[in-house]
Amino acid sequence: MHCVITAGPTYETMDNVRRLTNFSTGRLGTELANFLTERGHDVTLLLGEQATHCGERKARRVEPFSTTANLLEKFRALAKQDVGAVFHAAAVSDYTFGKIWLRSPAGELSEIKSGKISTRAGTLMAELVPTPKVIAELRSLFPTAKIIGWKYEVDGDRASVLQKAEQQIAECRTNACVANGKAYGLGFGIVTGASACEHCRDLTALFGSLEKMLRA
Repeated sequence: MHCVITAGPTYETMDNVRRLTNFSTGRLGTELANFLTERGHDVTLLLGEQATHCGERKARRVEPFSTTANLLEKFRALAKQDVGAVFHAAAVSDYTFGKIWLRSPAGELSEIKSGKISTRAGTLMAELVPTPKVIAELRSLFPTAKIIGWKYEVDGDRASVLQKAEQQIAECRTNACVANGKAYGLGFGIVTGASACEHCRDLTALFGSLEKMLRA
């Protein structure tokens, strides 16, 4: 089966030298790509340019992505192919930069545009604009594929993150959502619907269960 896997962070540019990004390393998605490749699947790995994981990459195709908009472009190009499953494990930026203002000592704001904003400019105020929700676009791009999203949460408890995973499935018309992070606790939860969650204690168990979903 042709599987598309995303891994690592997107970034959004403030100017030509500064970026807004996150701490995702790309490890989980890369190792999932290796696991599925070893089991005979045809894997395309979309990997964030800022991913720091240096492990082996066994996917047949590895394509880098940069911003959220660029990742969407990659998906739209892949939609022309026969894709059986999408595992969207990348950490996508929730915000991109809008306008940036320089604040004078008197408190007056003036918009600033520069290839490299000077560190001597003074106090800046940046507008953060929500990015498009990539996962919300996937069902229209891949109407027959099995689509699995991720929900990583640091605040709350396991019940709250499972509720958010169920909400993602309902709103984005995905097949499953992997819940993890500090809010979930140790391991991972594969959520497939209301009150339906399979706990996986580690990556090996998670990958095995996800691969079984492809054969169901």
